[in-house]
Amino acid sequence: MRFSVDAHSVGCHLTGNEVYIRNLLNEFARLDRCNQFVAYVSKPDSEFRLPSGIETRRVSENPYRRLGVDLPICLRHDRPDLLHVQYTGPLWSPTPLVVTVHDVSFLEYPQYFTRFRARQLKLTVRRTVKRAAAILTPSEFSRGAILRHYHLNEDAVVVVHNAVSSEFRPIDRQVARKAVLKKYGIPGPFVLTVGDLQPRKNHLGLLKAFGEVVRAHPQLTHRLVFVGKETWYSKELHKAVQKSGIAERVHFTGFVEDADLVQFYGACDLFVFPSFYEGFGLPILEAMACARAVASSNTTAMPEVADGAGILFDPNSTEEMARAIRDILIDAELRTRLERLGSHRASVFSWQRAAERTLEVYARVAGARRRAEAAVQARVS
Repeated sequence: MRFSVDAHSVGCHLTGNEVYIRNLLNEFARLDRCNQFVAYVSKPDSEFRLPSGIETRRVSENPYRRLGVDLPICLRHDRPDLLHVQYTGPLWSPTPLVVTVHDVSFLEYPQYFTRFRARQLKLTVRRTVKRAAAILTPSEFSRGAILRHYHLNEDAVVVVHNAVSSEFRPIDRQVARKAVLKKYGIPGPFVLTVGDLQPRKNHLGLLKAFGEVVRAHPQLTHRLVFVGKETWYSKELHKAVQKSGIAERVHFTGFVEDADLVQFYGACDLFVFPSFYEGFGLPILEAMACARAVASSNTTAMPEVADGAGILFDPNSTEEMARAIRDILIDAELRTRLERLGSHRASVFSWQRAAERTLEVYARVAGARRRAEAAVQARVS
């Protein structure tokens, strides 16, 4: 069988979406030598980021042309047994769709998006979900939200957990600090958070909590490092930093590649993930895989991912967040215990298992299509 995947996010710095599809394709190429895989990519060097066993076709970086023209043309030419997309499928598809919906934050918290983006996602994702033969999602939390908003049969939505690649591993903290200092000019020790600079990630809340901790405990010399792509929202956060009274202790890196991200995780004393809403929360697992203590929000899918291996707090409570940061930085024994628990928790998740489960869904969808075509052919003949 031939399976096609919309991989336009590869090379586009689309963080979670890119990590997800790139790791699945890597595992498909390693695990499955019987079926053919075709990836539709947009960036000129994308084919070099994918394994050699994956065929590639170029589609436009413009989403309107990609969804309205290029993908339908590719599908007519390649005649795959299905097309796998994230969130939004092409305007027309002659093949069954498998769609991954990581979360429905655009429905539950549209204020975290630009007005246009929230309306666009509301329209296009609903259209795609209603046409899809199967919907994949990374957590039980997201599965429940998808079922609730789209009124689907429960069998239509399948949980396939995300994971972390082997690149995320424990490294010596001092070695990592030297690497970060050399390339980014950021000295240790520091507290780290990872995520695009957008309101949903609650960077303002973290800034305020961190400020309270360092003012109350002057013996702590830690800095606060924001790793993540600048967005339309960035100016508000940068202004808040300048008014915080601790601007000299706050650093922004912009987007960083995985090789550098591993160094940041390895160099930090604590990883904090203060997001208001997540369909999974992959940075939690990445930090745990690097054997770093984690403090995370207690909302949406994040407790499902951390599962007792991190300290949880209410993201709306500066006091709770500050207490979690303070306790972990001051209590070395607690920090060591969390590092050990986190390493074990991260090992539970595997991209191989995610790929195997996804391939099972592919086989079911493609098999159903072939059986339907055979039935039609039998009636005709």
